[in-house]
Amino acid sequence: MLLGCIGDDFTGSSDLGNTLAIGGMRVVQYCGLPASDADPAVEAGIVALKSRTVAPAEAVGQSLAAADWLLAQGCRQIFFKICSTFDSRRDGNIGLVIDALMARLGASLSIVCPAFPDNGRSVYQGHLFVGDRLLSESSMRHHPLTPMSDSDIRRWLGHQSRQAVGHVAMPDVRGGADAIRAALKREATAGRPVVVVDAIANADLVEIGRAASDLLLLTGGSGLALGLPGNFGIGPATQSSSWWTGSSGPAVVLSGSCSAMTRLQVSVFANSHPAFEVIPADILSGKLVPDTVVNWFAGQTPGVAPLIYSSAEPRVVEAVQAEYGIERTALAIEAFFAALASQLAASGIERIVVAGGETSGAVVEGLGIASLEIGPQIAPGVPAVRASGRPLWLALKSGNFGDESFFEKALTTLAGGCID
Repeated sequence: MLLGCIGDDFTGSSDLGNTLAIGGMRVVQYCGLPASDADPAVEAGIVALKSRTVAPAEAVGQSLAAADWLLAQGCRQIFFKICSTFDSRRDGNIGLVIDALMARLGASLSIVCPAFPDNGRSVYQGHLFVGDRLLSESSMRHHPLTPMSDSDIRRWLGHQSRQAVGHVAMPDVRGGADAIRAALKREATAGRPVVVVDAIANADLVEIGRAASDLLLLTGGSGLALGLPGNFGIGPATQSSSWWTGSSGPAVVLSGSCSAMTRLQVSVFANSHPAFEVIPADILSGKLVPDTVVNWFAGQTPGVAPLIYSSAEPRVVEAVQAEYGIERTALAIEAFFAALASQLAASGIERIVVAGGETSGAVVEGLGIASLEIGPQIAPGVPAVRASGRPLWLALKSGNFGDESFFEKALTTLAGGCID
């Protein structure tokens, strides 16, 4: 194994797998810490954790365990995959995980770049943008678990890391890999070993990747991986996912994301498919159990993919959180979808589309999937995936990814169809 990756959630890990597979690497996404060694043919291994919102000490422990396993597989470089919208509270765990990984690897310098231009995420002057809006002015300000109220990634990391945070600005990035290396060296010499790097285009990320060829640790969104396969002498795939056949078996769409794009996708899909809205308060009060939804699902027309969703507007989510607590609400919804997915799979479901990072993690854990094979891209940042050794085909989507018709496109791709 050449490149070892640690994802702080399952959808982001699939996103990274998509980028690396397109770049020509043989990729496997492991769902949690593997119990045995990897296949020697794997060039990039991604250990997908569900650590984004856990306490820093727990996230550090999980991440170090993943790093140790990856290093034991022979990895030369570790990539800590975070969300392209950063998705970490002021007292979140990203900074401390970076600190711990640097210490474990003996790294004196690390870069941080969440940019993903293909999905409108860019970093300029150390600030993260979503489209033409600062992150703090986007819908991420109202994220139910990781509200982002500050767009300055340097300042946000400064709240979390015990190390000083530096910055490489756009003029150095546009100077190419050599200029970036020189700027990184200046920051390290000045005592700022954790360095946020600007990027507004894919070409910037490729140059950053080239400049980082000798670094032991990188932190960022999947865009930062664009230039990494070339560092290992690997070129873009010429027959990407040629093995993919998909399945036309029974399907379901599960949505636990409350993002603006997912709510639009839910609205569009529900116009032409049976839909069941899961009310969080009903779960928390014990009024609604998975069996109820499974029985409803069984009564739907065969061959039609029903939608089961809990994707409320921010004000509704805030009201439930105020009554039951943020953590209790999140855990209850995740446990519900995990149990539901397990029961649906037992009934014969073969295709599952999931919206939401935390929901995707819960579903994969509920299904007991050990690893995922990366298939064709459905949308930027979202590949189709197949459970290794099992008749399960999935799409795991971060909340704001995809266009309004994403669910239909995902189902088509999982069935082996073409969406081009």
